[in-house]
Amino acid sequence: MKILHVNKYLYRRGGAEAYALDLAELQRDAGHQIEFFGMSHPMNLPQTYQGTFPARIEFQPIPATLTSKARATGRMMYSVAARRGIDEVLRRFRPDVVHLHNIYHQLSPSILGPISRRGIPAVMTLHDFKMACPTYLMMHKGTPCEACVGGSVFNAVRRRCNGGSLMASAVSAAEATLHTRTGAYDHIARFICPSRFLMGRMEAAGFYPERLVHLPNFVASGPGPLRAEPGAGVIFASRLSDEKGVDVAIRAVAARPALRLEIAGDGPERSSLEELAENLAPDRIRFLGHLSRPELLDALTSARAAIVPSRCYENQPYAVLEAFSQGVPVVGSDLGGISELVDHAHDGYLVAAGDVAGFADALQALEDAPAEALRMGRRGAEKVGRHLGVTRHLTDLDAVYDDVGRMSVGVIG
Repeated sequence: MKILHVNKYLYRRGGAEAYALDLAELQRDAGHQIEFFGMSHPMNLPQTYQGTFPARIEFQPIPATLTSKARATGRMMYSVAARRGIDEVLRRFRPDVVHLHNIYHQLSPSILGPISRRGIPAVMTLHDFKMACPTYLMMHKGTPCEACVGGSVFNAVRRRCNGGSLMASAVSAAEATLHTRTGAYDHIARFICPSRFLMGRMEAAGFYPERLVHLPNFVASGPGPLRAEPGAGVIFASRLSDEKGVDVAIRAVAARPALRLEIAGDGPERSSLEELAENLAPDRIRFLGHLSRPELLDALTSARAAIVPSRCYENQPYAVLEAFSQGVPVVGSDLGGISELVDHAHDGYLVAAGDVAGFADALQALEDAPAEALRMGRRGAEKVGRHLGVTRHLTDLDAVYDDVGRMSVGVIG
């Protein structure tokens, strides 16, 4: 089968990119022909059709000048360059199916027209809550928010959900309204939901409920056997941004002198988080920066526990999956998809989001009971081995591809 994966970034930037790149590698190993379409970016992995990609554009931070704001807004709504580029890739590669990932803003739904006109079936993995929330995160002032779910997306304008900016929030709401009213996503035959929580939010929002399918992400095991010792210290591995609750991890570790923390990842809050760590727990918190997957697995293997203190609803976070794959118990926020993955007091602990004392207590409990921490981590590894393995995921995804290949969903212009 010839499969075209589409994602705006084509390097290991976050969970969506990790999933798409790892999936493509596994599909190649299984005998499929794989190509990518995305946005031009200096960190992209080399791609066969990179000459067709639209130019790089970023939306964070919000563009400063009126001209740059207008250019960015136009790109969000409809990208002529992206439409032209993917049409050329479709002509040359002739895929049997297109698998879409994160296409919003930098690519826009303009790419869906050529797919539809050529009659190529398409599926889309929903990696976040964008289809129910114009600003992706379903958050307002640092807490979960569902005002737009089943309601008006202009709640995002009233609440200034996009960075506190009225204009940026209005643009986000207008984008969602335009793409909904024009049926921009009508050609997509199946929307893959990695977590049941995300699927429930999409159903509540009325987003193509009959086309939603629950298919959990996969996680590949590490290169060697599970560790025989429980490791030491705590690891955080994700983007360094406010919604991920990195400051909660720092404050929780700072509250217990016996704990140490390693922070893997990068993001817009890094400098302020480094300052916080230096003020609260000097010499006990280390920032590792962006790590390759082998480096991350090594760091996980040496840790006693992983912390996932997100303030936002997560979908099915790789921070949990990767930790479990290495036999590391997880202390996570009792929110969204995290609650689906972590069984409290069995393979980790669930704590109320933002509860610094609760996180500190849970981490200290694992620090004080190394044998139990080892057992909990092994239970997590058994769970992902049974339910989130590579073979099962590929088999189920092939069934989705076969299903949409037999369907006719209609055509958009």
